[in-house]
Amino acid sequence: MSSKEINSKAIDSKPAVWLIVVGIVFIAANLRAPLTSVGPLVSFIRDDLHISNTMAGMITTLPLLSFALFSPIVPKLGRKYGMETVILISIVFLTFGITLRSMSGITSLYVGTAVLGLAISVSNVLLPSLIKQGFPERIGLMTGVYSISMNLLGAIASGISVPIAIGAGYGWQGALGIWGVLSFISILFWLPQMKRRNERASASHHQTEESHVNLWRSGLAWHVTLFMGLQSMVFYVLIAWLPAILVEQGINSDQSGWMLSIMQLALLPFTFIVPIIAGRMSSQRPLVIVTSILLLIGTLGLLYGSPNMTMLWIIALGIGGGFAFSLSMMFFGLRTDNAGQAAELSGMAQSVGYLLAASGPTLFGYLHDVTDSWTIPLLILVGASVLILVFGLGAGKDRTVGSVKL
Repeated sequence: MSSKEINSKAIDSKPAVWLIVVGIVFIAANLRAPLTSVGPLVSFIRDDLHISNTMAGMITTLPLLSFALFSPIVPKLGRKYGMETVILISIVFLTFGITLRSMSGITSLYVGTAVLGLAISVSNVLLPSLIKQGFPERIGLMTGVYSISMNLLGAIASGISVPIAIGAGYGWQGALGIWGVLSFISILFWLPQMKRRNERASASHHQTEESHVNLWRSGLAWHVTLFMGLQSMVFYVLIAWLPAILVEQGINSDQSGWMLSIMQLALLPFTFIVPIIAGRMSSQRPLVIVTSILLLIGTLGLLYGSPNMTMLWIIALGIGGGFAFSLSMMFFGLRTDNAGQAAELSGMAQSVGYLLAASGPTLFGYLHDVTDSWTIPLLILVGASVLILVFGLGAGKDRTVGSVKL
């Protein structure tokens, strides 16, 4: 059976198409909001629990470590039990993790954060593979659809965290716990996918056997992995510390939270447009160059630019982040031959990549504690923006994994 025959069976009717599109939209909506809601609340959590900036940074770092540790296992679980089933179980655990995190106490905060990180890692890895399998001719469009959902809810979460915690009087616990409602609703919308789990599990298993590649020896896979990790590090550092950076520059906590939200809103149109453009290009190198330029404008602007132009730096970071995220997600499909390879590349890239990204928030908090300044941390972001260009040029070249070995 060919890959095209498998893919044609994956989505074979209009109702099935709409069911999986709606399901993907709701699952994607859960992948950033539980994380981006933390940044504007870090100072409140730190003061309430009497923890250092380094420990506060761990609230953002723990999910990334969970991504790094669990991502290599996810493709195997998807093949054995079916991607739909594994995603459903992960959303159940996500709901539990969000609930646990919102309880008072340091232990529940960190344990709940680790659990929700493990849960999110499942959909992070499997959604690109699910799209590769079900929409092989529309990878760009579907990547744009789920990116919009993911980043829109992420932006909203950043903007409403402080108003919910302070304005509505629910505290940081309520502002974090409210996202459990979204994850519970998503479970209901994902249940119809269970009818197709056996067929998709069989297709994924067949495709993996059909073309196995040792990704750890693929130079292209490493370029994709490091591009993904560096852009993730930049994003999660900004999610964790941008509000604090802006507060030290004289902006109040409410405004800093909304500026973080604006950064994420700025990337939204590009997370939809860039995948479509990238899918029509044989080489994505021009898009990589634009990505690096935008990130450099934003990071250098925060470091050396006028405070009166802060909004410009924030928007540049948002647009650059939209380019970077979209390209990293697209590379999983564009640089592989089938859904099995896409899942394996996604697992590798998110394992090594998020291990790299996980160092960011904690390292930044530590460096600020030691130097009492954001200068050195921001210089690291400048360096990361340059490395994104270097590895992005390798990942953007028109080829597939395994074609170049280390």
